[in-house]
Amino acid sequence: MSEVKLDTDGMRYIVLFEQITGASPIDCMIDDEINKVTFVVKSEDMGAAIGKSGDHVNRVKSMINKQIEIIEYSDDVREFIKNVIQPVSIKNINIGEKKGKRIAYLNISAGERGFAIGREGRNIGRVKTIVSRHHDIDEVVIQ
Repeated sequence: MSEVKLDTDGMRYIVLFEQITGASPIDCMIDDEINKVTFVVKSEDMGAAIGKSGDHVNRVKSMINKQIEIIEYSDDVREFIKNVIQPVSIKNINIGEKKGKRIAYLNISAGERGFAIGREGRNIGRVKTIVSRHHDIDEVVIQ
């Protein structure tokens, strides 16, 4: 796993998240453009992070007044990419190298490509950012 650097706001959100949920996030990313905070947590902390009937997520959401997304971390890069891009189904993931860069090629059905890419490439850009923060992947390409 790559070393993740957090800013002051990210650290504050992590502390608040830990206090409310009892789960320890390994990363926190803030997107003020869409008013969203994404937490990456270990698989064993997913239940605590969400809480019964989503209670913990809803409490954090109301306290910080932003949308909350929780992603399950995996040491397996393919599994982690699947977790990040949910609910889009991936048929296959190939990891290759081109010009010294590691690239994850995602085979996604034509019907789901638009959602996977997102308006102005926002979704695929978010996937690339999150995956590259935790694994040695430089680029994510949808096929």
